[in-house]
Parts: sequence; C-alpha cells; structure tokens
Amino acid sequence: MTNMKAALAPDLNRRLQEGTVIPAHPLALNEKGKLDEQRQRLLTRYYLASGAGGVAVGVHTTQFEIRKPEFNLLEPVLQVAAEEIDRFSDGHKIIKVAGITGPRSQAIREAELARRYGYHLGLVSMGGLSSLSETELVERAVAISDIIPIFGFYLQPAVGGRLLSYRFWRDLSDIPNLYAIKVAAFNRYQTLDVVRAVCDSPRRDEIALYTGNDDNIVADLLTPYQFVVNGTHFRKEFVGGLLGHWAVWTSVAVQLLQQIKAGRGSRNSSLLPLLQTGVHITDMNAALFDPVNNYRGCIAGIHEILFRQGLLTNTACLNPEEKLSPGQAAEIDRVCRQYPELTDDEFVKDFLEKEKTPHLS
Repeated sequence: MTNMKAALAPDLNRRLQEGTVIPAHPLALNEKGKLDEQRQRLLTRYYLASGAGGVAVGVHTTQFEIRKPEFNLLEPVLQVAAEEIDRFSDGHKIIKVAGITGPRSQAIREAELARRYGYHLGLVSMGGLSSLSETELVERAVAISDIIPIFGFYLQPAVGGRLLSYRFWRDLSDIPNLYAIKVAAFNRYQTLDVVRAVCDSPRRDEIALYTGNDDNIVADLLTPYQFVVNGTHFRKEFVGGLLGHWAVWTSVAVQLLQQIKAGRGSRNSSLLPLLQTGVHITDMNAALFDPVNNYRGCIAGIHEILFRQGLLTNTACLNPEEKLSPGQAAEIDRVCRQYPELTDDEFVKDFLEKEKTPHLS
C-alpha cells in the first residue's frame, strides 16, 4: 500500500498535469572546483524569476558525479535549491523534483533525502541497472514511491539508455504514486510504447507526459497521440518538459510553452510559425548538446551560455573531461547570432541588475 502521506498536493499536481517548464538544474563550481553556493542559489532564483513551474535537481545536468564520496554534493545541492524555492514568494507553487538513481538501497536513501528537504517528486532513473529485470525495476519504483511521489523516466537507447517494453510502462503506470513520465523521445516506436501503455492504464488521466527530447521539443509538445481502448478513444500529449535545454534561455521557454498551449488543437496556419521555431530550437540545441560528438559537450554547452550571461563565473565541471568540443564554441556563437529572439540575454541582464549583490560583482 502506498504511503498516502507522500502523495502530491492537489495544487502542485494540477500544475504538473496542466504542463509547465521544469529546467534541469546545473551545478555551479568555483575556481577551486568546489560548490559555489552563491552562484548555485543565483541559478535557482533565475529559474524562478523566469517563470519556471518547477526545478529538477540531482539529475544529469547537475552532474551524476555529485554522488561520489570525494565530492559528496547531492545533499548540499538539494538543500540550497529547496531553500531558495521556499524563500520565493510563490515557492509553494513550485514543483521540486529530485533525481533518484542507483540500485534499490541507494535509490531509497536518495528518496528519503529528497523528502527530508521537501521535494515533491523523485525522477526515477533506470541508468546503470542493466542487471535488473523489468520486474525488478518496477519493484524498485514501487519501493521509491512508498517514500516520495515518482516521476518516471525513459532514457531511450539512442541516448545511452536501455530498451524498456510496453509491458514495463503498463506496469509502471499502475503504481498509484506515479504522477508523470518523462520520455527522451528520440525513437518514435519506443515513445509509442510509453504513450500506449499510459492510455491503456485506468490511471491514464492521472499521469502527465513530459518531453525530455531536446532535439524536437516543439513538435513533441504539439503532437497529439490517440489510442482506442475497449472502443473508447483516449488522447494524450506531452504537456510540458523537464529539460537540460531549458536550463538556459528559460524565460523564453516559458513564453514558448504558453504559445504552444494556445496553439494546441488549432487547424490553421498559426501552428506553422511554432513548427518553424521548433526547427530553430533544434539547431540551437545541436550547438548546446554537441550531438556531432555523441553529446560529449552537453553539460559544458549549458555552462557556456550561463557563463556568457554572467550567471556562472566559469564553465568548470566535476569531471575534467566535461568540456566544450572543438568547434562547439563557434557553433554556440552562430546560433546566438542567428536566433537572438530565442535567447534571453536582456532578461538575465535585468535579473542580475535587480539582484545587485556585492559578491556577484
């Protein structure tokens, strides 16, 4: 039986189901490679000021190395983000998502830590668990859901994840404390397995779908899926995104999602500009995430934008191999020059001016 004390509050669930922008939170380091707490807090405040409806911490963009004993940064980054959200005037409306990783015992510890700091959902990673069967993965998810409401996550094989069957997603959808699923929807066949499984579940209306598909964000958010279950048509769509891409230019992402929501269901030419914008965003994402080099520079690309805008003091990562690939900086220059309307440099400039904090000078 799921611990009902861990259920997601109705107002937060409403926001989650309606769809919102959830940036994957980066990690700010100082010149010595230690946590730069002031900049870490500044990043959280930037996402809140941008209008994000949630923040995801302890996920890939935060760098999985934070869990290594020599760094031991998982708890500090969860704590500082939670504190900044709780201080925010509308903090009670912000969805706090914590990344949950590792085998069952580790995942349970991380879920307990996240709940201690007031996180509302655990984003359940299946990475590094190739020895576990799908049944064991579902049992692990159930154990996590007894501690904290869960957000499923399909990192597809195209981007380093493992293949998970329709049956897995059908069983996962029946977990009472599952509220959403993020799909890195690079493979449409595998994406259909997830959406069909959700539609086939009696809980279909209780599960929100979020895109984690950085190379086709807008099209994901505009595409309706429809399946017939026992003679009844059910429709699902990706209502929002939990994205590393949205860790930069976040205020523009918030505006874009509002435009997409307004355009959903439209049969006229108003969708064409949105689809064209989606192509531009994919071009920008290619510069940020470095697919030409198998995504080697994806975290560094995010840091590069935040550094250029003055939100970070450097682009350092815990792993010294996490850095821009040759030619990546020039590509970032190109897309920023080509699509200035999809950047938010002026917003960030005004945000930093309002902060007026001496230690940021």
